[in-house]
Amino acid sequence: MSLQPSHPALPREFEHPAMQELVRRGRTHGSVDAVALRTACEQAQVQDAKRLKAVVRGLATAGIAVEEPVPAARAVAATSAKTRPAAKAVVADGSTEAPAARKPARAKSAPKAAPAAKAAAGAKVASAKVAAPKTATPDGEVAEDEVVLEDVELEDVEPAVAEVEAVAGELEEDADKPAKPAAAADEATEESVGFVYSDADDDDAPAQQVVTAGATADPVKDYLKQIGKVALLNAEQEVELAKRIEAGLFAEERLNAGITMEPKLRRELEWIASDGRRAKNHLLEANLRLVVSLAKRYTGRGMLFLDLIQEGNLGLIRAVEKFDYTKGYKFSTYATWWIRQAITRAMADQARTIRIPVHMVEVINKLARVQRQMLQDLGREPTPEELAKELDMTPEKVVEVQKYGREPISLHTPLGEDGDSEFGDLIEDSEAVVPADAVSFTLLQEQLHQVLDTLSEREAGVVSMRFGLTDGQPKTLDEIGKVYGVTRERIRQIESKTMSKLRHPSRSQVLRDYLD
Repeated sequence: MSLQPSHPALPREFEHPAMQELVRRGRTHGSVDAVALRTACEQAQVQDAKRLKAVVRGLATAGIAVEEPVPAARAVAATSAKTRPAAKAVVADGSTEAPAARKPARAKSAPKAAPAAKAAAGAKVASAKVAAPKTATPDGEVAEDEVVLEDVELEDVEPAVAEVEAVAGELEEDADKPAKPAAAADEATEESVGFVYSDADDDDAPAQQVVTAGATADPVKDYLKQIGKVALLNAEQEVELAKRIEAGLFAEERLNAGITMEPKLRRELEWIASDGRRAKNHLLEANLRLVVSLAKRYTGRGMLFLDLIQEGNLGLIRAVEKFDYTKGYKFSTYATWWIRQAITRAMADQARTIRIPVHMVEVINKLARVQRQMLQDLGREPTPEELAKELDMTPEKVVEVQKYGREPISLHTPLGEDGDSEFGDLIEDSEAVVPADAVSFTLLQEQLHQVLDTLSEREAGVVSMRFGLTDGQPKTLDEIGKVYGVTRERIRQIESKTMSKLRHPSRSQVLRDYLD
């Protein structure tokens, strides 16, 4: 059940589940820290400074104090003693941190940044004791100052709320200013740091590192350096991320169904879907090193190392989408099979110059494994018959599969120790024309033309078309008859008469020398 705000004056931002959880935690402990407030505001998409002030004012009205974090170097809302001598920090138990040099004082002399009394009750806040920062005594001993707060009226809260609003108003201006260099050690102790609201912070996803300067020429080294900065996950973290991914997928399905719903429910579903996407990215980035370790086993087989990693990452994405945390297995155990499957399929499709179907690649790999095993057992290369018996196929099929498994090599592959010759220099070109045969064929064509010139035009044309002497395509009697407009019988008679003339020794003697 969602927590409904009990006070009617609370802003609408408190309808978000993250803000409701913050209020519940604040009412339980009496206060919330600035980091939790910042995270809740980010999840509720409270980005306007005006709305942020309303949230802080609402917490103060509900009697929930905001505890400031320990001073940090990256805080942009810090104020120093030079600009704000009496900087106040609202703490969880209703007191303020006094400067180190101040002596113990009553609540009247302490800063007025005490937690506000609840508006409904209007009662006074119980007095409490908090330890002030330790100060060094002249004797070298460390003394501990205490500030005792007595009853605080509701009117005393107004200055504290105004102070917090002033700090929140400076967030946008300070965020645009460049970070100042680190001050000296003595000035750093005087700084009082407020909470920081930044869209770049994300507690769920790992930090993104952008490499600009110092990039090397080795892309593999750069990639490994980047993914090595992401911390690994344990089993509990994997299950937690998987649950968030599942919830995000369900929320996206509800949003895409086109169902009419209340704006509040739609905002909650959008936040859950966004959180699921962040969890998916976190689970992916934390397991990129697993892909690299598996891709190393497949190097030197026709694909570049980065290409193998890229294909393995696609398999990792599929594993994240299909992972079922209820089975009780670790994600890395489940994802290994999807990564290997993606890499082997990519190698079958892209590694070879001549593509071989995937099922045939599996047969080739199986044959290679059996051949290596039999080589170890027999101490010699197995015969095709022995392989066929082991694989339950014919010897002819074994020989055919072995041919498919051969890798093509380039004709320009250098040979010898010096590499002065190429592999193509040792291969015979069966289609190359021998010079002597080429000269003989040219002379034969010239002699044929001289013999045909002794015949009539029709006789020479019939013989040339009948035996394909012009275009190399012999024609039938009907085709020749259509050319000359006569019957096929007449063409047969002309052919017979012409052949008798060509058999005469005066014409045939010059052609007999080419029969050998």
